[in-house]
Amino acid sequence: MSDHHTYKLVELVGTSPTSIEDAIQSALTEAGKSLRLLEWFEVVSTRGHIVNGAVGHFQVTLKVGFRIANS
Repeated sequence: MSDHHTYKLVELVGTSPTSIEDAIQSALTEAGKSLRLLEWFEVVSTRGHIVNGAVGHFQVTLKVGFRIANS
């Protein structure tokens, strides 16, 4: 095994009607269904959808890093 790691970076958008935290968790949960070795995330932007003057959905864009297997 080497003493370094190589990562791949993907960009995701998570949404939730409840909170920013739920939007992040939703994106990570869904990514985890098809990506292995998820190791970190960075919140790139937050925004929301307004419905009748109130928050309808929170939208969070994430950069998610996962380790390339055997690196």
